[in-house]
Amino acid sequence: MTGTARSNSPDGTPPIDNVRRLQRKLWAAAKQSPKRRFHALFDRVHRADVLWAAWKRVRANRGAAGVDRLSLEQVEEYGVDRILRELSRDLCEGRYRPAPARRVEIPKSDGGRRPLGIPTVRDRVAQQATKMVLEPIFEADFLPVSYGFRPRRSATQAMEQVRIGFIKGATHVAEFDIADFFGSIDHDRLVGMVE
Repeated sequence: MTGTARSNSPDGTPPIDNVRRLQRKLWAAAKQSPKRRFHALFDRVHRADVLWAAWKRVRANRGAAGVDRLSLEQVEEYGVDRILRELSRDLCEGRYRPAPARRVEIPKSDGGRRPLGIPTVRDRVAQQATKMVLEPIFEADFLPVSYGFRPRRSATQAMEQVRIGFIKGATHVAEFDIADFFGSIDHDRLVGMVE
């Protein structure tokens, strides 16, 4: 891999430690003041340490190339430091525009096909950096009994809670499946809720 992230801390703390510290600070602020409105979060998204940590996650997740057809290996050949500096600059200057997602269809268990959008590596890094900044704020509000799509939570843990519920006397389980849930989300309403 070309290059390494440089610390933006005067004491030279490793970038991932800075990101974890930032996440703990955001979580604590949100937990302490549930009605607080956060401002200037975007400044944290384009920080070098946040973008580097986001790249590490994107790299670990692998994934196919987007519409630009650039693979992770090609990005590394181009230079990770270079692409992260360019992304940071574009985000900071308001010039960043995500590319269209490459559309593919994957087979479903019922024989149908599910459309899937594959973002470019650059867009995945920007999305991951945004997630790393926003997630701790929302995590502070989630109920402890919520397990879906959350960090350090699993279906196994959810099943353990069901088992404990039965031990304590519960007699029913309700299962729901909302057809095309993610495909039918009203994005305008969702954005309005997080603004």
